This record gives sequence, C-alpha cells and structure tokens, in this order.
Amino acid sequence: MNAQKLIDTAKALVAGYKGLLAMDESNTTCNKRFASFGIPQTEEARRAYREMIVTTPGLGKCISGAILCDETIRQNKKDGTPFIKAITDEGVIPGIKVDAGAKDMAGHPGERITEGLDGLGARLVEYSHMGVRFAKWRAVIAMGDGIPSRGCVEANAQALARYAALCQEAGLVPVVEPEVLMDGEHTLEQCREVTEEVLRTVFNHLYTQRVMLEGLILKPNMVLPGLTCPKQKTVDEVADATVTCLLRAVPAAVPGIAFLSGGQSGELASARLNAMNVRFKSRLPWGLTFSFARAIQQPSMEIWSGQDANIAAAQHALHHRAKCNVAARRGEYQVSVKSTDNTPLLS
Repeated sequence: MNAQKLIDTAKALVAGYKGLLAMDESNTTCNKRFASFGIPQTEEARRAYREMIVTTPGLGKCISGAILCDETIRQNKKDGTPFIKAITDEGVIPGIKVDAGAKDMAGHPGERITEGLDGLGARLVEYSHMGVRFAKWRAVIAMGDGIPSRGCVEANAQALARYAALCQEAGLVPVVEPEVLMDGEHTLEQCREVTEEVLRTVFNHLYTQRVMLEGLILKPNMVLPGLTCPKQKTVDEVADATVTCLLRAVPAAVPGIAFLSGGQSGELASARLNAMNVRFKSRLPWGLTFSFARAIQQPSMEIWSGQDANIAAAQHALHHRAKCNVAARRGEYQVSVKSTDNTPLLS
C-alpha cells in the first residue's frame, strides 16, 4: 500500500471546490429512468447517454472525480476513445462502483445487506490496472418500526470496512457510503440519532480493519426528516442537524465528506449543501462537498431523451447543475438561479 498516493488522491477528490459525479447506476436503475422519458433501454442508449456526460464541455472545472459502473468503464466513445481516457483527459479522476447491490438480509425483515466482497480483491487489481484511482461501496439502512436493528448496522459497517481495507491494499481510495434512507415518517431528530449511530459503528469497524482514514472519502446521507414526515424542516435546520451529527461522529483525519443526494431535487440538495458551508465552513476539520447522481443528471437526461439533436442543450443543463454545486461548496449558491439564467455562479 502506497499511503502517500492514497492521501494525495483523497485530497484531490475534494480540492478546488469541486465534487464527485455519480454516474454508476446499475443497468436496471438506468433503464427505469430511461423508460420514464421514452428512451430505449439498451446498452447502446446507455453508452450514448454516458458519452454525452463525459464529453460535456468544462466538466473538469466542476467535477474532480466520476464514479462509473463496470459496463461504462469498458465502453468507448463513438470514435473509439475509451471513456476512462476521455475522463482522465478532462482532468477528472476515474472511479468505480464495486458492490453487488443490497439484498434482503436473512433474519432481518425489512433490512438489507450489501454483497460483493467475494473476489473483490482481484477485481480491484484489474480496475487499478485500467487506470481507476478510487472505488465506491454503498450500504443502505432503512428506518421504520423496530429498524434499523443492531445486527443490520453492524453487518453493513463490517462489510464497508472490509471493502475499504481491500481498496487501500490495491492502491484505490475507498468512498465509504453508509446511506440512511429518506423513506418513512421518521423525524429529523430520529434520523440524526440513527445516522450518528451508523457513522460511529462504521468508523469503529474501519479502525478494526486498520483502514487509513486520511486515504478515504465518506459519502453519507444528509440528516433529513422522512419523506412522509408531517414536519418537514428548513434548509438551515437540516444544515445544523447534519453538521452537528458529523462533528460528533466523523474523525478529523478524514479529508472530505461528499454527500449523496438520496432522491432530493437538485435545487434542494444544492441549497442544503450551501447552508452547511455558509454556516459552518470556517470551523470544520474536513471539506464538505457533493457526490450527486440524479441531483446533477436528471434535467440533462430529460432534455437529451435519446436524441442527438438535444446533446448540446442537455450538456448545458448538466454543466449548470454541476456549477450550482461548486457554488454551494463556496457558500454562494442562489436557489433562484435557473438553468436558463446567465447569472454567474462562480467567482
């Protein structure tokens, strides 16, 4: 393990007010989103969509790293250029999703465990040889009547830690993603309590597995009331609860925290990230950034709709949402600014 290389990569992923673009949806998830916009659910359509993303002009000015899936990392642009080369040439660090998805957890109704540890070491070596510099593993924690259970939290935390250790052994920075899901009626305070418990458990297992904290990125959920909770909270209340939770649970050695969007709209995810940086940035030990998927891509996918004639407009929308999140990192995001507005978002 080259410790300094891991540290340098982790720092680069959160440097310069940039963030991560998660374009690692499974084929099933991508096809569902395509279907909602009348886009063919084919491998070629997925390839064309991802080519539209990676060739977006100026992408590297907003995005430090892109998380790909196994299909995408093996695909090429129409001219034969591998996607991984196109990304690297833009100054974006290539990453890869390596988990095999969340499955129902035996003995734990309503809870899931993420699989994919079998053979992971060999896969990580292959990806490293392809030019990948970081990886991602997602665990999902549901909230509800009697859940999450201690058994589910412990099992997922242990899997995250074992994955992270294997990544660092292979020279890849692990992005550790324990997601407390937004679904349900839970309150903001209940989410904060569960998120803190999950993060403390994850870091306990990371210590046990001798994972170097300076060489990883944490990708958590924001602390939010459940989608069906009758008491929704303001942007500032979410920012306060989220940062308070993180300060209590995340060691200062971690170089950066890149939030998942978790189904939030692009505007709301940006506004909440902005509020955290406005209110807390001067006293945080780690950088707060973004690792969004739909919150950046959704407008672009809708505009593109599988049509080459729409590529330029779709890329403009994608770049706009990426710029919005750079502005949110700076604490300069204006939620009223629309993609058709020419107001500058970057100073």
